[in-house]
Amino acid sequence: MATNAAGGAKYSNSLTLPGNDSTKALELMEDAFPEQAGESASIVWEAKSGSVRDPAVQQKITRMLDEVEGLPKIGRVTGPYGPEGAAQISEDGRIAYAQLTFGVPFEDIEPADVKKLVKVAKGVSGDQLEVELGGGVISYADEPPANLSEIVGVIAAAVVLYFAFGSFLAMLVPIVTALFSVGVGLSAVALASHVMSVPEFSTMLGTLIGLGVGIDYALFIVTRYRSNINRGMTPEDAATGAVNTSGRAVLFAGGTVCISLLGMFVINLDFLNGMAAAASLVVLTTMLAAVTLLPGLLGLMKGRVLSRRQRRKLAERGPQGELATGLAARWSVFVEQRPRALSAVAAIVMVALAIPTFSLRLGFSDQGNNPTTTTTRKAYDLLAEGFGEGSNGPLQLVAVVKTPQDSAALDAVVAKVRSTEGVTEVVAAPAAPDTELRIVQVVPETSPQSEETSELISRLRDNVIPDASGDSSLEVYVGGTTAVSDDFSDALAEKLPLFIGVVVVLGFLLLMLAFRSFVIPATAALMNVLAVAASFGVLVLIFQWGFGSDLLGVGEGPIEAFLPVIMLSMLFGLSMDYQVFLVSRMHEEWVKGKDNATSVRNGLAETSRVINAAAVIMIAVFGSFVLSGQRAGAMFGVGLAGAVALDAFILRTMLVPALMHLFGKNNWWLPGWLDKRMPHLSVELPDEPAPAPRPATDDDTKDDDRLIPSGR
Repeated sequence: MATNAAGGAKYSNSLTLPGNDSTKALELMEDAFPEQAGESASIVWEAKSGSVRDPAVQQKITRMLDEVEGLPKIGRVTGPYGPEGAAQISEDGRIAYAQLTFGVPFEDIEPADVKKLVKVAKGVSGDQLEVELGGGVISYADEPPANLSEIVGVIAAAVVLYFAFGSFLAMLVPIVTALFSVGVGLSAVALASHVMSVPEFSTMLGTLIGLGVGIDYALFIVTRYRSNINRGMTPEDAATGAVNTSGRAVLFAGGTVCISLLGMFVINLDFLNGMAAAASLVVLTTMLAAVTLLPGLLGLMKGRVLSRRQRRKLAERGPQGELATGLAARWSVFVEQRPRALSAVAAIVMVALAIPTFSLRLGFSDQGNNPTTTTTRKAYDLLAEGFGEGSNGPLQLVAVVKTPQDSAALDAVVAKVRSTEGVTEVVAAPAAPDTELRIVQVVPETSPQSEETSELISRLRDNVIPDASGDSSLEVYVGGTTAVSDDFSDALAEKLPLFIGVVVVLGFLLLMLAFRSFVIPATAALMNVLAVAASFGVLVLIFQWGFGSDLLGVGEGPIEAFLPVIMLSMLFGLSMDYQVFLVSRMHEEWVKGKDNATSVRNGLAETSRVINAAAVIMIAVFGSFVLSGQRAGAMFGVGLAGAVALDAFILRTMLVPALMHLFGKNNWWLPGWLDKRMPHLSVELPDEPAPAPRPATDDDTKDDDRLIPSGR
């Protein structure tokens, strides 16, 4: 952490793809106009009565724009009252806007800079004049308090842990372990941002998955430690046994999460590679903390991880039996007795939720999806009202004109584009001196995130521009933020099937290696695909179709283009976690010589309670990211929380054990020739038998720790 404090971070948020149309347009513009290559924003104002051309309004706005241009990190301001901004006043004269460009990269812009800009711009607002600001960087001013979602998630997890353990100290151990490991992991990510492209969103993603898996991994080990204590082991033996069993499962499960995340490298995009590396670093630190820091904390706590009541009960009644009792045991028997009915119910629920996934449309949210109370949403609505929906995401035609023939060809392209269906306005920017670059702004009729705008971009590239330019050597590139987002979405959608195939196959091979079975990993792969499809069905219902979106304060729109890849990698990894913890206990029973029904029943009874507790914690942590203030953050939170709920409560504790009862001993089948050639890997070593407790003495009552029978 100290190294990170000295080195700082250097995040990058570039979505460009090498070699495509929008990237070439951007590179040409950056070379020709480097001073305009910074982050952009807009200031929009509306005259409630009269016109924005009224002398009083014009004087007030001009004074404000001069003050904005004098702010430290502002590069250039183009207002509507000069020759360059003549088109920046609406036809009815009520609405106008100014374009401004920052003179520094996005990562050098601080929230304080944005808030000062907003304060200066809104300083001229009044009863007769409304001023709002738009642009991605302006969202800084609308963000909720820093770390609000993380704080809410940790508090919710602490409450769940306290009810699960009944002990404040036992609750504290997983929280401390997770917070420390996430802090170390994020520090490592910040340092990694100096040597590779790491998007700023990676910090939220790393926190999201780090807190979830960190608390869960600690929960699994602490639960096993408490179980060992209750069986009569000394604290030292209990910690050793917990690390050697659940700790090994944590390392295996965490390894599968890292492999799933690193599967994003298959897509070969810097933006996603950085996210994959960042999230994997955080998961790696949580794994290491779970098997190093956590045992140390348990050594300090000793028997105090049990509540006083539990310690008294242990001292009075002696070690408890190994078999689970209560609701978990009754549910396990219920599943064994009705496997066909429960399998059918679970499958119907999952398939029904997965159906909306067939309508999934990838894209990027714009400020029209922001809450209606934010200045960015108000600016978006004013621009749409005054200049049309497409004004919030104009396209840019970028060309290099070297000869008179090129100039004539560009004129033909402009004329053809102006008459194209779906285009509302075409404005050719004046030619700048000392450059052959020509820029033409094209305003679509529809919003930046609409499907019609994507179709327009394709039509311009594939038909309109080639037909108009004819046989000339002129190259015209379609760029702008909207085109960049559209290209990125298309590239991800094209590579998504390959990514899914790689992750599913890797998960299958890992589970086959761990459990020496063909049926179990095949079932797990199918369950993972089903969980992902159902979770995306939920996202489509809420964020794309709008069912309940108002309650979350987000508008309808496409699903974030990079979200499927990131969520798929995380969900495959997290689903594998539950599969490993569930089946490893069943496998432990099987290798002890139990029959399949007994192994499945006992394994489910032993693990269902802790899996459900872990799932509730995950849901609390992920669900809290709805408070992040970002639509993408809300999607991650809802998608992951929903997926975990479906995975834990329907798949792992209902459908998987029910199917395993139906498959019988075939669960553990593996071709002999393959069994001989595969290396042996044990996820969980069997517990050593608990030693017989020594009789309690009068001295044992003097120290809470000594209420735990030493077993020696």
